Amino acid sequence: MAYYEEEEYSNSKFDLVVWKKIFSFIWPYKKHIIIGLLAVTALAITDILYPLMNVYAIKELIEANSLEKLPIFIMFYAFFILLTASMVYVFIMQAGQIQRKLSYTLREKAFKRLHELPFSYYDKTPVGWIMARMTSDSRNLSEILSWGLIDLTWGLFMMIGITVVMFIVNVKLALIVLSVLPVLIVVSIYFRKKILYAYRKIRKENSKITGLFNEGIMGAKTTKTLVLEEENFKDFDRLTSTMKRHSIRAGIFAGLYFPTILFIASVATGLAYYYGGLAVLEGVIEYAVLYLFLAYIGQFFEPVMQLANILARFQQAQASAERLLSLIEQDAEISDSPEIVEKYGDHINFKKENWEELVGNVKFDDVTFKYNKGEEVLKNFSLDVKAGESIALVGQTGAGKSTIVNLICRFYEPTTGKILIDGRDYKERSIGWLHDNLGYVLQSPHLFSGSILDNIRYGNPEASLEQIIEAAKLVEAHEFIIKSKDGYDTEVGEGGAKLSVGEKQLISFARALIANPKILILDEATSSVDTKTERSIQRAIEIVLKGRTSFVIAHRLSTITSSNRILVLEDGKVIESGTHSELIALENKYYKLYTNQFKSKVVEESKNG
Repeated sequence: MAYYEEEEYSNSKFDLVVWKKIFSFIWPYKKHIIIGLLAVTALAITDILYPLMNVYAIKELIEANSLEKLPIFIMFYAFFILLTASMVYVFIMQAGQIQRKLSYTLREKAFKRLHELPFSYYDKTPVGWIMARMTSDSRNLSEILSWGLIDLTWGLFMMIGITVVMFIVNVKLALIVLSVLPVLIVVSIYFRKKILYAYRKIRKENSKITGLFNEGIMGAKTTKTLVLEEENFKDFDRLTSTMKRHSIRAGIFAGLYFPTILFIASVATGLAYYYGGLAVLEGVIEYAVLYLFLAYIGQFFEPVMQLANILARFQQAQASAERLLSLIEQDAEISDSPEIVEKYGDHINFKKENWEELVGNVKFDDVTFKYNKGEEVLKNFSLDVKAGESIALVGQTGAGKSTIVNLICRFYEPTTGKILIDGRDYKERSIGWLHDNLGYVLQSPHLFSGSILDNIRYGNPEASLEQIIEAAKLVEAHEFIIKSKDGYDTEVGEGGAKLSVGEKQLISFARALIANPKILILDEATSSVDTKTERSIQRAIEIVLKGRTSFVIAHRLSTITSSNRILVLEDGKVIESGTHSELIALENKYYKLYTNQFKSKVVEESKNG
């Protein structure tokens, strides 16, 4: 379910199906659950027995005016204190284990799913919404389920046990005390609906705020240059005010719930005092029995109030559960068939022993593609690329350049038609097999937190230091790396923030090279670098493209003059195709693009002196 369908959650009712799925995640930890439940059951029994022990003391010690049985009473009382302390320790330990392991399981499943989902999911789902599910939703759910389950069991056993004992001791007085239960049930149902609705609204607004945080942090430079601080603050103020309003509403209902339960408990206590007192005066029951009922009323409504709190927390948890399950169960629009997974492995568990060697022939066979319900980007597109060929893609924004390489990488799949790798439909092999043979250098290079060495080694975890240095030298990154404070161990910062755009690009290029890909894709790889860095990359490109199939999305046309074929795209169609010299000779679209860019470059260089 996509984030824009989140509104459905705010109007749905208590969903038993959701809870069955969530409890299926807890069941692997049944050992901890059983031990914890046994501990709270024993705790509930001891809590029920305490008033009965006091009844024994009233009869055998106070009314009998004798201390003969006092040692027995003290011995049993001490035993129950030790038992209570032990059971509290046990259930706290087990609940903690359940919380920790459930949180890990939920985040692991969600994180794995994120790796399986195609680019189309990220196109329509803001990072903030995903982060809210991975962090606050998983944390809330694991905490509420682990401790709530234990508390719920204790409360239920207490109520059932006390009810049974009261009916055994005196049926009439038990019925009088429990006569308030229908009112209690009606009140609980009413407040449950109100609180659940409010908590769903809170979670929804929280996700929007998280998304706003993400956009604000990622776009801090743009915000400052466009002076958008006031506008962003207005958006933040609007969202937080909405969340505040829903939080106050939830707080009001939660705050009213407990006093209402307390009032109903007070009514039950009053009934017990009145009718129980009359029964004592009439000699129908003993003082000890009246004490027992008064003690049980307090004990009975204490778990009721606990259950009210647990109910409110479980209602909050359902909102988190719905959202988290929407991610874990999100359908992957692009996935391998069970037969392919069986042979080649899935996204994480590869079966490389069954992987065929990729040669590098790529063929588009009458491919049509459109993004979701949008217009067609490619229509009846065909292209045959032989292994080792270098193909440059040129055209205006929206011409279809990025779509072609995204289809090659199987980030998306053709709406109709086929893409063949080495003569076979690439759906007949695994996504992991394809990606393992790809090298991709992005227009906006992304580095991971860690050292320069770590970032280059991501391309090949088995690469030696010598191989990494060799790759860095090939792209002419070695010189600036060794001049850095810690050389190859220099920290790049989050997203490579401590390096310049050109330095990040060179490192990302080295990372692609160390993987030794059979198919190499350069997406505007030199569009964000200075002239000197562009020359470094261009020299590296000429070396590494030999023997590899490559697709180059070109921004600076001077970098593709040696390509085997240049495709000029317009509205998803190839309007010109040939080598640089052939297209220049045509004096058509490519010629105009190249000469205009060349003139602009000359003018820029003359201005810079």
